Amino acid sequence: MSSTSEVGHAKNVANLQKLIEQVTVYTLYNPPVENLTIPNLRALYTTAAAKLPEVEEKRNANKNAIALRKAAFENLKPTCTRIINLLDIMGLPQGTIDQAKSLNRTIQGTKKKPTTPAENPDNGQPSTNNPISTSRQSYTQQAENFGILLQLLTTIPDYKPNEEDLKLDNLNTYHESLVNTTQPVDQTEAELNVKLIERNQILYTEGTGLYDIAQNVKKYVKGLYGATSPEYANVSSIKFTEPK
Repeated sequence: MSSTSEVGHAKNVANLQKLIEQVTVYTLYNPPVENLTIPNLRALYTTAAAKLPEVEEKRNANKNAIALRKAAFENLKPTCTRIINLLDIMGLPQGTIDQAKSLNRTIQGTKKKPTTPAENPDNGQPSTNNPISTSRQSYTQQAENFGILLQLLTTIPDYKPNEEDLKLDNLNTYHESLVNTTQPVDQTEAELNVKLIERNQILYTEGTGLYDIAQNVKKYVKGLYGATSPEYANVSSIKFTEPK
């Protein structure tokens, strides 16, 4: 959810407290519905207010995990390009080079340029729109394909680079770090989703959520004091929003 939505959730919780303080001073306020009573409204506020920081804690953990993953993957594509450039000068069989380059294209998110112009299906003429197309590869897929590329390198006896970071042992260590940064993202996202569900249940469950209860408090005050009363005007001005 966007930051704007998060502000809305916090505003709803803050406004519940404001609504409670307002109806507390109304001497006639004595609803026959249990969840509209002052003690239950206060308990609802306490529960909702405690849930908001739990959500933000999990959100921050997820953001941190995403940032660490992004940093780990920043060097992946340049590294693969350097590996391919090295293989290109080693006089390897074309099939090996083609396999390595295919894996690299997948990691880079590009497809091979067609060697002959594709026909336009509308007129049978060569198409003028044949750019390199890109695909959005997930981090997990990139790491998997990098692992396959490393497996290919193990089958090339002459792959003995002088550059430390391109040596197989270091590449395998790097690959392991990529894999290790993807799991925390999935884990923290799952934990965040649980907290979002819990928060939304507290705030927006039909009939028992904060939003509906706040509306019912207003309806009760309206019936108690009248639609044109200053008492109802005070509570009706306290706004609550429901996510679309």
